[in-house]
Amino acid sequence: MDDNRFESVPLIPLPAAPPAPAPAASRRKGWLFAKSRPWINALLFVLTIGSTFVVGLGWAASYRFADLIAANPAFEPGRAELRDPRVLALALLYAVVLLAILTAHEMGHYLTCSRYGIEATLPFFIPAPTLVGTMGAFIRIKSPIPRKRQLFDVGAAGPLAGFVLALPALAVGLALSKVVPALPRENVIYFGDPLLLKALAGILGKSAPAGCDLILHPVAFAGWVGALVTALNLFPIGQLDGGHIAYALFGSRARTLGRLFLAAFVVMGVFLWVGWLLWAGLVLIIGTRHPRTWDDETPIGTKRTILAVLVAVIFILSFIPDPVQGYNAFDLIKLL
Repeated sequence: MDDNRFESVPLIPLPAAPPAPAPAASRRKGWLFAKSRPWINALLFVLTIGSTFVVGLGWAASYRFADLIAANPAFEPGRAELRDPRVLALALLYAVVLLAILTAHEMGHYLTCSRYGIEATLPFFIPAPTLVGTMGAFIRIKSPIPRKRQLFDVGAAGPLAGFVLALPALAVGLALSKVVPALPRENVIYFGDPLLLKALAGILGKSAPAGCDLILHPVAFAGWVGALVTALNLFPIGQLDGGHIAYALFGSRARTLGRLFLAAFVVMGVFLWVGWLLWAGLVLIIGTRHPRTWDDETPIGTKRTILAVLVAVIFILSFIPDPVQGYNAFDLIKLL
């Protein structure tokens, strides 16, 4: 995901006129990410390695001792199990693979911006004590993107680069995953499956039959997170990657498409996963408007249109309606 703060500019900037300087208050508001401070990028990256490693310990232990847990549901990995060298190695592998996918995604944006002379920051990673150990990453684009073809390329480069790494991570990780007797549903988190995972599981013979559960290898779980990140960013709304692509394809009409997807977030948040409501709120904070380009009426060409179809297929394969099962609005109300 990239953070383009020019969404509020209502006019097309003239090629010969430099952008007007932002008011002092606006500069102060975005001070942390507005200037080039590589040490901040490096610090956040290191912290995110740490947070994903710590969270990865739990997923690594669940995978390492899956057979034991299935045979004895009362068994819970403790400190001794978390110190197991194989668990530590799997947790580190999870962190490395996930950070590689996120880095590829953001560097796809960054390098494409550099190619076109568009000013952008290095990626900012967000460490967080979530189920996956991070809230993702973003770059800040600090200058307008003047042309639709450039806008399309910047928007598509990130998801394509991330997907190129997420796909083999899912495939290799699934081949190493375990099918065990069904675990008791109490105190167990069940994740939704994208179409991509279901297809690969069928090809690799890793589909869990009735009465069994599939325990993902940490590498597969990193690929699952990568697929989720790809889908989240490809929604055609505002400043998301999909919003850039949609604007390049449809111009100002893309805003209507974005509103429809925002409404879909609300419906999915109520009936499928409450996290969609949080994602809708974040999208509203980032902004649903998109800055105009200098050539709004110029088609992006046949090659990019075909690439847009490919990106749409990637979105469909990566989309997970209920990333965490059993947490829709009605389920949470029952817990109150």
